[in-house]
Amino acid sequence: MWFVLLLALATLASVLVIRQILLNRLDLRIDRELVQESRELRALATSGRDPYTGRPFGNDVSRMFAVFLQNNVPAPNEAMITLVNGQPYLRSRQVLPYRLDQDEELVQRWGALTDTERGAVQTPAGRVEYLGVPVVTGDGQVPGVFVVAVFRDLEMDETDSAVTAVAATGVAVLLIGSLLAWLLADRIISPVERIRKIAESISTTDLTRRIDVRGHDEISDLAITFNQMLDELEEGFKSEKQFLDDVGHELRTPITVVRGHLETMGTDPEDRAKTLALVTDELDRMARFVNDLLMLARSERPDFLHLETVDVRALTDELFVKAATMAQRTWVLEECGRGIVEADRQRLTQALLELARNATKHTSEGDQISIGSKVSAHQAQFWVTDCGDGVPAADRERIFQRFQRGDRARKGSGDAGLGLAIVTAIAEAHHGRVELDTEPGSGATFRLVIPTDQPLAREGTVSHA
Repeated sequence: MWFVLLLALATLASVLVIRQILLNRLDLRIDRELVQESRELRALATSGRDPYTGRPFGNDVSRMFAVFLQNNVPAPNEAMITLVNGQPYLRSRQVLPYRLDQDEELVQRWGALTDTERGAVQTPAGRVEYLGVPVVTGDGQVPGVFVVAVFRDLEMDETDSAVTAVAATGVAVLLIGSLLAWLLADRIISPVERIRKIAESISTTDLTRRIDVRGHDEISDLAITFNQMLDELEEGFKSEKQFLDDVGHELRTPITVVRGHLETMGTDPEDRAKTLALVTDELDRMARFVNDLLMLARSERPDFLHLETVDVRALTDELFVKAATMAQRTWVLEECGRGIVEADRQRLTQALLELARNATKHTSEGDQISIGSKVSAHQAQFWVTDCGDGVPAADRERIFQRFQRGDRARKGSGDAGLGLAIVTAIAEAHHGRVELDTEPGSGATFRLVIPTDQPLAREGTVSHA
């Protein structure tokens, strides 16, 4: 409706502007015609000669008027009138709707002119524009008056016809434009309304509805984007539900164990000591589980990392020393990279020790576990290699997700399935990744790859330790 109103106002304004322009041009044309006729008469009076005698007209205004009217054809809707001694004399022969020379008031007014007069009068035939030119002789007398008049309302008929044609065209454009605007608005609003209704019908318990995509325009792109958003929301809600179920399961087990042992704990000191040791171990496991969850939640915050310059060789040596105390394994330092990286030293240590701990869980006493690092032009690599059973193909992506374990871990490791998720979160926070090289029965190599120069560090958006 706003568009139609704007189009209507534009059409009305166009008609009014065009009408005013045509009226201005009409007035200018009338002025030119009046002035032109008066100039031709003055030229005839000043230097003209009687074609029959070859002599100047002198004071013979009657003869001059007759010659002028014989040689000048008036324009359409134009009248030429002459008065001699205050009385009508000759006029142009053009037929007009009103005889001005028979209007006594006008004849009296024009016959008394002593100076040129430009004026307008209202007649039964409408408005008339005129120019009265008195003819002055050498002795200062005014024996005659020449009047040229234009019937302005008759001239207006052509202007009115043009304005009517413009108005009709404008109305046609207005009607067609309004119809097109209505159809276009319906085409735009209908799918948007459909999107709105679907959005209103969506709840956290039902995210399965999708918008039917039609066409290839911007609305279709909006529908596709909306459907993609619903897909992500649905996946997010599923993950959240699974997350809550897993958290509930992981916490329910130690709570049940703690409560059961406390309820059955006797008064025997040895029994109480065993119960307290078991309860303390379960509480420690719960504390670590909660801390891991908090760490994963903080990994999405911008202040998760505290970047500093880290010497890769020194960090690798330090990791090897710390990992060697975890379990009775044959620890081997394969390679030490030489170079520096922009990284969070503590987070890298946490991730790599988690990989080392994961390797100990899948190996036995005396088995070999290798640790190494390497620095290239744009990235640094840290890896931990074990000689365990490897990772089945079906588990190679799933084990990096929260609360997901491989088959062997599910058989009794007691791990909550957050270790590799934490490693992945730390790698991604460094704009890096975790890679896995494994073959069933041939062990596994977990490799943490990060860029040597962090984009966040260049932008200065993180704090430095």
